[in-house]
Amino acid sequence: MPSAHPPRAAHSRARGSGREVRPDGEARRAAAVEHLASALVDAGMPRMPARVWAALLSSDDGRLTAADLGRLLDVSAGAVSGAVRYLVQVGFIRRERDPGTRRDVYVAMDELWHDMLLRSNQTYGPIIRALDEGVRVNGADSPSGARLELSRAFLDFVAEEMAAMATRWQERRATLAR
Repeated sequence: MPSAHPPRAAHSRARGSGREVRPDGEARRAAAVEHLASALVDAGMPRMPARVWAALLSSDDGRLTAADLGRLLDVSAGAVSGAVRYLVQVGFIRRERDPGTRRDVYVAMDELWHDMLLRSNQTYGPIIRALDEGVRVNGADSPSGARLELSRAFLDFVAEEMAAMATRWQERRATLAR
């Protein structure tokens, strides 16, 4: 009697489904990538960039070609292209040339979270300046001015705390085995 399950030892296509069947270890890794991607989507990242970034973070060396990403995620070249363009633009990954080829390799930024903390002034600075202007225009004694000032004070606090956190992370990072 034929087995009701597709083969597990090698990649194959399940009859009629068009979906690739993966060996157990690969299936678990793929599920972990999708779980991380879902968490990133829930935090506000677009779905395809989240999947690509999760795949890069989860790969052994943090480096994959567009073709690798397409195969791993079972998506089109166009989907990968749009996702990597977004991730490069926001600074989550960088593009490198694969030595000796014309292929691009996409690389996960190892220190992304730390770097984002260090760039908090770039993120919050323009908002804080706009809030300052709102306080000036509305008057610090007005209800709207007080609300804007409270927002500005909070973002100042967050920026200070993030800088302190980045310093503490550098200290802890130095103690971690790589």
